[in-house]
Amino acid sequence: MMAQNSCTVIGVFDDYGSAENVARDLEGLGIPKQSIHVKSNFKTGAAGRSDYGEERSEGGISGFFHRLFGGGHEDSGHYDEAVRRGSAVVAVVALTEQADRAAQMMTDRGAIDIDRRVEEYRKLGYDEYDANAPAYSREEAVRERNQYRDVKEGTSVPVVEEELEVGKREVLRGGVRVYSRVVEKPVEQSVELREEHVRVERRPVNRALEKGEADRFREQSIEVTETAEEPVVRKRARVREEVVVGKETTKRTENIHDTVRRTEVEVEPLKAREDYSDDYRRDYDANYARSGDTYEAMLPAYKYGSTLANDARYRGKNWSDVEDEVRTDYLRNNPASSWDRMKGAIRYAWERVTGKR
Repeated sequence: MMAQNSCTVIGVFDDYGSAENVARDLEGLGIPKQSIHVKSNFKTGAAGRSDYGEERSEGGISGFFHRLFGGGHEDSGHYDEAVRRGSAVVAVVALTEQADRAAQMMTDRGAIDIDRRVEEYRKLGYDEYDANAPAYSREEAVRERNQYRDVKEGTSVPVVEEELEVGKREVLRGGVRVYSRVVEKPVEQSVELREEHVRVERRPVNRALEKGEADRFREQSIEVTETAEEPVVRKRARVREEVVVGKETTKRTENIHDTVRRTEVEVEPLKAREDYSDDYRRDYDANYARSGDTYEAMLPAYKYGSTLANDARYRGKNWSDVEDEVRTDYLRNNPASSWDRMKGAIRYAWERVTGKR
């Protein structure tokens, strides 16, 4: 019985490898391995086995979803349909706090929105899950997966263009510094100076004292002063010149030459895919009919080469340029197959579709 504080988280992924990687990461969160279930019609692990829970009891995958959602629940059929079309489902039974982290991890790892995917199914005629409908082959699953990956309704391709914005900023170009200092220079100027000198002259006289000179016969003193002029230097500061510092503004027009970038989106119409079934049959009859392999066994290889020829990653390249990468991709998706037996058919389809044959 499930504990009351436990719940189930389900994530749907387009390929089994992604689902198995998520399962390993969920185990790293501390969720027991036996509580993690991976459901898919395709396996890529060793010998096609998974390390995580597989539903082997009555009802198989459908029975698992039936028991999980209960009888008559519409979501059960949607998950069945996703598995039938080649998707892989990861179901986790975990404690509530672990379930929140598990749900976020599945979202971060690319889990698809099952409701949105079902809307895409309905555009192709899907109504409800039919238990009698055959499961998709690997080629059919890859083709549908590429369709959802490459063409999504509402997908937009932005056209980005740079605009040139020219602004202005002030920069220091130079200037002047004005300062004053005191300097001395010798000057010379003539000035006329006057001096007085007392001259004493004795003249011999021999005459009688006159009547009016009687008072001179007494002691007396006479003082005569001498004066002289000397230069007096006085300096006066006078303003002879003024240095006025100011600025004037001029304007000039400069043409800015630069480059700007923009993205250009080209729309290339795709040609309708031709039916090369007759070509594949003729190539099989000529080269493989006596090898022991049936045409039905070789047909997936022809279809695989045809799919790769329309892959944008390999467009415009020759077979010799892509063979190693194609071999790795083929064996990753078809581990039980033999590259040496199938590469001739793959190459034929590649060259036939690309017009190199």
